[in-house]
Amino acid sequence: MADREDEGTAPHEEEPAGAPPHEEEPPAAPLDEEAAWAALVAGYDDEPEPGAALWPEAENVPAPGAEPDPTDPAAVSTKPPASDRTIVIHPVIRGPRDYELADDDEDAHYVPPEPPPLPEADVTTKFAWIAVLGGPLLLLVFVLFQLEITWWAATLGVGGFLGGFATLVMRMRTGEDDEDDDPGRGAVV
Repeated sequence: MADREDEGTAPHEEEPAGAPPHEEEPPAAPLDEEAAWAALVAGYDDEPEPGAALWPEAENVPAPGAEPDPTDPAAVSTKPPASDRTIVIHPVIRGPRDYELADDDEDAHYVPPEPPPLPEADVTTKFAWIAVLGGPLLLLVFVLFQLEITWWAATLGVGGFLGGFATLVMRMRTGEDDEDDDPGRGAVV
C-alpha cells in the first residue's frame, strides 16, 4: 500500500535521488527582427573576403581527377560503372511539327456570295438608334469627366434611351403582313 502512495512522488529516473530539483532555463530573448533585417540590408553589396569559403566544407565537390576516400560512405558512388551504361538511339519519328497541309485545289473550297445590302432606314428609326446609343453615352461622358449630372442630362440620357428603345420595339415587324412567298416556311398546301 505504501508503494502505491509513493508512485506519484518518486523522483524521475533521469534525476538522481539526491540531486536538487531541476530548474527551468530562462526563456531566450526574443529575436530582434528589425536589427536582423538591417544587418542583411547593410551587408547586401559587401563582397566576401578573399579566401573565405562561400559554403560549408561538407558541400564541396571533389575535383574531377581526385579519387574519393573509400572509407567515407558519402564518397562512395551509387552510379553504375561506365561500362554498364547503354545508349538507345531512337529512329526519327514524324511529329506534329512535321505536319504539312495538303495542297488545296482552287475549286475545292466554298466562297459565300456577297450579302444583300442593308435596307435603308427611315428618319424615325435613325433618331431612335441615336437616342438608344446617345443617352447612355451622354451619362458616361458626365461620369468620366466627373461633371455634375444635372436634371436635363439625366432626363435626356435616361429618357432618350427608354424612348428610343420603345420606338424601335414598336416599329418591329410582326411578320403577319409578310407575303407567303418565303420558301423557308415549309410546304405550302
